[in-house]
Amino acid sequence: MKTYQETLDWMFSRLPMYQRVGAAAYKLGLEGMLDLDAYLKHPHQSFRCIHVAGTNGKGSTSHAIASVLQNAGYKVGLYTSPHLLDFRERIRINGAKIPETEVIEFIIQHREYFEEHGVSFFEMTVGLAFTYFNSADVDFAVIEVGLGGRLDATNIIHPELSVITNIGLDHTEFLGETRSKIANEKAGIIKHRVPVVVGQKDSETQAVFETVAQRNEAPLFFTEPQQNTFKTDLKGIYQNQNIQTAHTALRHLENLNLDDEIIKGGFEKIIQNTGLQGRWQLVSEKPQIILDVGHNKEGISLIVNQLGSLKFKKLHLVLGFVQGKNAKELISLFPADTTFYLCSPKLKRALPLSDLQRQLGESNFIIEYFNSVSDAFHHARSNAEEDDLVLVCGSTFVVAEVLEVLNDEKT
Repeated sequence: MKTYQETLDWMFSRLPMYQRVGAAAYKLGLEGMLDLDAYLKHPHQSFRCIHVAGTNGKGSTSHAIASVLQNAGYKVGLYTSPHLLDFRERIRINGAKIPETEVIEFIIQHREYFEEHGVSFFEMTVGLAFTYFNSADVDFAVIEVGLGGRLDATNIIHPELSVITNIGLDHTEFLGETRSKIANEKAGIIKHRVPVVVGQKDSETQAVFETVAQRNEAPLFFTEPQQNTFKTDLKGIYQNQNIQTAHTALRHLENLNLDDEIIKGGFEKIIQNTGLQGRWQLVSEKPQIILDVGHNKEGISLIVNQLGSLKFKKLHLVLGFVQGKNAKELISLFPADTTFYLCSPKLKRALPLSDLQRQLGESNFIIEYFNSVSDAFHHARSNAEEDDLVLVCGSTFVVAEVLEVLNDEKT
């Protein structure tokens, strides 16, 4: 194993990740991660952590918090998942991706342990992130939960603050069929006497957070609507809630006393500071082409709401999903005169075209089916006139493949 690509090939083939293959990669319990952490000598104990969970918005909220801390002069690690184009997007310090050499050396050094102990892709990646942040002597690390919370590999940390953005019905096969059950799983990141900020208060989940917080003697704060709205370079209207959650979180970090100017500057430069992509990302103006990783009912509903603020003649929608999604329900959220270009992203967990056609066979939607994301995108773009809108969403992996197409066109 000599090159970065060879290293990634080994990681992906030997240790599949949930986002690509689904249940086969999902591991119950933290025993394996705790063993790995002990083997690596507890690298996360050398820096202050903020732990971020939630159904929607946890990635944007994590990037927003990291941007403000960076703007305040701190050296900030940021761990998120999944990535769009390059695995190294998952592990950043002050916006810079982890060097390829760090990934290669970590795998070479610990490969024998990984093989002997059956370490999962996600456990290995978390260990890499914590080890890199430790060696780089970061001041803070913002750690995004991968899936759920209670049993997530990141949940070995003892953070300065826990953040839970919101609760929706996603990953129900693992987390539960109701929002209260899902809330209980995500509340699993709440630690003894560690403050927790919840982004949205509602009757179905509030009692869950109050019970778990009380049991852990953890101060609990719900994000309240704020009069002073901060500007941000993230263009989605739905980001307002994420920014408010991030602001509340930053206000409850002990011994920082960040003033509004520092917070304002950090929110205005989230993309510049962290490299965040795929959130209401405008990549063309004539026609308008927008990419967004929204992939569940709550996320897509927010996208549809924002469509009302745009001026366009016709909507061309490039969509693909992973298994377990109710494609008919999600498609029905969009305007009736939308033209849909449905496709299946390149991963085992993708919802196949045959399943899409079966779900939508008797619908009245205007639908074309394509064997690849790139074909769907090319057809949508070629059919769009200058005053039309091409929107790409439904899955992180669909957005990633379109970004690949656009990058290839630049070279």
